[in-house]
Amino acid sequence: MTLLLVAVVAEAQERPIAFVGARIYTIAGAPVDDGVLVVQGGKILAVGPAARVTVPAGAETRDVRGRVLLPGLVDTHSHIGGPGAADQADPVQPECRVLDAINVRDAGFQKAQAGGLTTVNIMPGSGHLLSGQTIYVKLKDATSIEDVAIRNADGTIAGGMKMANGTNSQKEAPFPGTRGKSAAIIRTRFVAAQEYKRKLDAAKGDAEKMPERDLAKEALVEVLDGKRVVHHHTHRHDDVLTVLRLQREFGFRVVLHHVSEAWKVADEIAAAKAPCSIIVIDSPGGKHEAVDLDWKTGGVLEKAGVLVGFHTDDGITDSRLFLRSGALAVRAGMSPTAALYGLTMAGARMLDLQDRVGTLEPGKDADFILLSGEPFAVATLVQETWVEGVRVFDRSDAQDRLWAEGGYGASRPQAFTWCCYDDEGVEE
Repeated sequence: MTLLLVAVVAEAQERPIAFVGARIYTIAGAPVDDGVLVVQGGKILAVGPAARVTVPAGAETRDVRGRVLLPGLVDTHSHIGGPGAADQADPVQPECRVLDAINVRDAGFQKAQAGGLTTVNIMPGSGHLLSGQTIYVKLKDATSIEDVAIRNADGTIAGGMKMANGTNSQKEAPFPGTRGKSAAIIRTRFVAAQEYKRKLDAAKGDAEKMPERDLAKEALVEVLDGKRVVHHHTHRHDDVLTVLRLQREFGFRVVLHHVSEAWKVADEIAAAKAPCSIIVIDSPGGKHEAVDLDWKTGGVLEKAGVLVGFHTDDGITDSRLFLRSGALAVRAGMSPTAALYGLTMAGARMLDLQDRVGTLEPGKDADFILLSGEPFAVATLVQETWVEGVRVFDRSDAQDRLWAEGGYGASRPQAFTWCCYDDEGVEE
């Protein structure tokens, strides 16, 4: 009986599902009215106008007329799962992995699904010049981080390297006390990594000639080789230029994050071909170096020819409100087309995942969201979120709706199940 049940479930998962009648933003081309999206086995089989897409025989057909279909949203900078990496022992700790510090049962995962996020770059904090290795994940329901980790072609876990400058990393020694010292420390570590790389290259795999293994330098060599993208927290325009100066010197790939004053140095950023992942905050406050943050940043960078994406920095901004980041950028001058691209494909490119996610095209992962209306309309709600052909959020489900709308218990990882006590621990 158990074997029969497993077989039935497997067959159901392999049955094609066709979503018909929606307005579809493929991001790869113009919006499609009365569109059809067909998915099977976690991948997109077909997408396009109803007149051109044939629904496979035996497919489950879902009428989604009046709704909008959009690729799953990509958040290039999040902290869901309570991650931590480096500690206070050193300002540069590339050997630390956020992989080893994520709680996938954290409520932030469900809230992110409710916001339409399907792919996320989970980062350690920015209290260091280099705080460790990030991880790229799919927001599937899981019991361990390995279940959601995205893998590279060679089977290794995909991720970047988190770096920062400005005031976050300025502390008592051994941390730097000035911006100049911050850059000097980074230069010193990269020079040491270059020397380590030369020794590795000279050894040519000969165990007797290999240098003593150094996990920190190994990780920095991956950065130097371009295997890991540097995701760099930076705010002030002079800090942005310092990052670009270091990038030119050592040749690493970089995505600039936050870039509160990017609008002041947009041409320099464009000349460096450095992508920018921006955060759109709709309330005052925060650190002094971000005082000149402006909603117009997205539009200014777009006009300069910079690849622009968005991030939540959750919990700085709530994953459930991610679409609003694009809407506010549009309000301040960014084109709607670029803003939608920024929430989807731009983020995918920043994470080297453009061949899998970011657009709705045949062969790509079946990651998509169903919206109640146009993406940037004030009243639009995320109704469903699908990851690799599996629905992970459904607003019509009572528990999922709680994740989406807040209210009692929405952010709590667990609740009391004792028979005789309320949530304050008082006997009834």
